[in-house]
Amino acid sequence: MAHITIVYYSSTGHTWQIARSIEEGARAAGAQTRLRKVRELADAQAIEAKPAWKAHLEATQDVPEATLDDLDWADGFVFGTPTRFGLPAAQMKQFIDTLGPLWAQGKLQDKAAAAFTGAGNLHGGQESTLLAMHNVFYHWGSIIVPVGYTDPLLYAAGGNPYGVSFTDGRGKGLPEEKLAAARFQGQRVARFAALLATARG
Repeated sequence: MAHITIVYYSSTGHTWQIARSIEEGARAAGAQTRLRKVRELADAQAIEAKPAWKAHLEATQDVPEATLDDLDWADGFVFGTPTRFGLPAAQMKQFIDTLGPLWAQGKLQDKAAAAFTGAGNLHGGQESTLLAMHNVFYHWGSIIVPVGYTDPLLYAAGGNPYGVSFTDGRGKGLPEEKLAAARFQGQRVARFAALLATARG
């Protein structure tokens, strides 16, 4: 049974919704999971100015924050972040920068890795953000598990081969096609994580 950790940053809830669907998919594939958020870095004034941001933080206050142990425990991990100018959010990058001790001990290598993202516009930097996350995984020696075009449901979700991505619905919830793709991504990562865990012995 694979151990899968989903680490995400979400300001208003869309990335969190995808993270939860990825967890559902991983569990459906038989994995044990940990769903973890990264620490919020924005000041209270910025958060107070956006009611949806404040509401989401309050709604997810009981979600544990990610730690090094969560990555050490995992056979595979999926990182999710909204895109910020075509790059991961600062909150996610700050967490990644704390993982040097695990990297130095080789505890991130040979593990399944994937990413997901979203943006406010259809071409708002989703692919470049996913590729930036993949650059991190290269440095760690992780085994990137892209969704590719491995299932027809991925076409209905927009057909991003690098990882699940979405466009902000401007007040509307995420379409079921996106959530289905996220569940598929969770299943796929869990399947390969189990194979890699067996190979590592």
